[in-house]
Amino acid sequence: MAGQSRKWLILVATTWIQAFTGTNFDFSSYSSDLKTVLEITQVQLNYLSVASDMGKAFGWCSGVSLMYLPLWVVMFMAAFMGLFGYGLQWLVIQRIITLPYFLVFLLSLMAGCGICWFNTVCYVLCIRNFPVNRSLALSLTISFNGVTAAIYTLIANAINPNDDTIYLFLNALVPLFTSGIALVPILCQPPIQSLTTEAIRHDSFIFLCLNILAVITGLYLLLLNSLSSNVSMARILFGGALGLLVLPLCLPGIVYAREWARRNIYPTFRFDNSSFNLIDPDDLELNKELIGSESNGTNGNSYTAIDKGGCFGKVIEKDRLIVLGEEHPARLLVRRWDFWLYYLAYFCGGTLGLVYSNNLGQISESLGYSSITSSLVTLYSTCSFFGRLLSAAPDFLRDKVYFARTGWLAVALVPTPIAFFLLASSGSEAVLRAGTGLIGLSSGFLFSAAVSITSELFGPNSAGVNHNILITNIPIGSLLYGLLAALVYDSNAGGSALSRYLGETMVCMGRKCYLQTFIWWGCISLFGVVSSFLLFLRTKLAYKRFERNRTRT
Repeated sequence: MAGQSRKWLILVATTWIQAFTGTNFDFSSYSSDLKTVLEITQVQLNYLSVASDMGKAFGWCSGVSLMYLPLWVVMFMAAFMGLFGYGLQWLVIQRIITLPYFLVFLLSLMAGCGICWFNTVCYVLCIRNFPVNRSLALSLTISFNGVTAAIYTLIANAINPNDDTIYLFLNALVPLFTSGIALVPILCQPPIQSLTTEAIRHDSFIFLCLNILAVITGLYLLLLNSLSSNVSMARILFGGALGLLVLPLCLPGIVYAREWARRNIYPTFRFDNSSFNLIDPDDLELNKELIGSESNGTNGNSYTAIDKGGCFGKVIEKDRLIVLGEEHPARLLVRRWDFWLYYLAYFCGGTLGLVYSNNLGQISESLGYSSITSSLVTLYSTCSFFGRLLSAAPDFLRDKVYFARTGWLAVALVPTPIAFFLLASSGSEAVLRAGTGLIGLSSGFLFSAAVSITSELFGPNSAGVNHNILITNIPIGSLLYGLLAALVYDSNAGGSALSRYLGETMVCMGRKCYLQTFIWWGCISLFGVVSSFLLFLRTKLAYKRFERNRTRT
């Protein structure tokens, strides 16, 4: 019983880590100040955001470190990476020290690595302590990574609303402080216990309650953050946000009380609803056994080689996946069409949304809305949070509306091109806010759902390595998309009468600064929607067979 309560403490600690370590989302809040202090061009500023995203390319290092070091050591290594990476940048932006551009680039890279290492720690904690409901644990905790910018905006406004450089100071210290608080639950992890069907259903119900509380937290940050420009009000709102984050600590007591009541007061009470898990590891094994008797024509593997004729038919049917959960080592993964369609969907969808968030500071400044940059960052952050929460929809709606998770992914990517074409059509504040919210919602869904999709399509045991291969698209996309935006920005800055100098730095003003970029990004994101739709067509048979066999058994 004590082990059951301790695993919920682990979940709460993981939520805190995610909520306070998504420090890459507030780059836009201080990027203009950093650009001015370093006296660099937009292209050079883009390279700094790329450096932060490049940390994800070294995500495999954290996995290797966990093979030889305790989990808490890896967590504090991530915290100190952020302390040095962001802390020294704060000293630079305060003009306390002077560093060459190349060293600032390396500091951004170090800080980005720290974020990835924190994420790895959280993934491992969820998988170890919630082996059955891991998809729900992952989607819930990952979603809180999206509210970091909103929480940091409250903290910054509570200290000094007129100083945007304080974000770097918070990025350096807050994750380290959070790691210290989370240390005790991590050191007291319960042993792995097998759960009864009844216990699994009770856990699923608790996850439902936690998701409802998460929605309330997101609405609180979204609707009330605009009132935080006043210092005293910001402190009150920050206190309320902390209260909502601490509230799940009541879970261990609720678990004890529920079990006592079930044994002594309501011995006949039962949850008749099924578990909320869409894909369970044991179900995957059963599914593969059942499929085995139906796939005599597949040459002993999990792919078919049907040719229906025509180019489109070949794309859909070639090496088509028919079994979920089949393990794919890296050398096999990179030879599969499904993986590359998945890679392109991520590359042209979620990564594009991340690059947009990195450019929010310059976008709002060029349109004449620099005073609402923090508000836009908060909007993107909270919408990303809600998008991550929505990624759990397939799990909760499974019994009423069964739809392949890859299908949900295709639907979730549709708002991205709509948002970019809206931004290209108008430079109004209302359109800027609407586009930012749609992009945050869409990319947030993909970031969270990707972990479960990778596990389902290419095997749960290989998910760690395979997901790190997948997210190599983030630094590549950050470089290419950011470079495109920077080149368009600098070319318009030199030829626009509205442009102005801020120190030695040229600042582009007007809609033309990002007009071509929005059009290009809109077209690229359409390609991502097409890729995700093709992935859905190729995998829907596997999901359909899985559900049919689960129902039959």
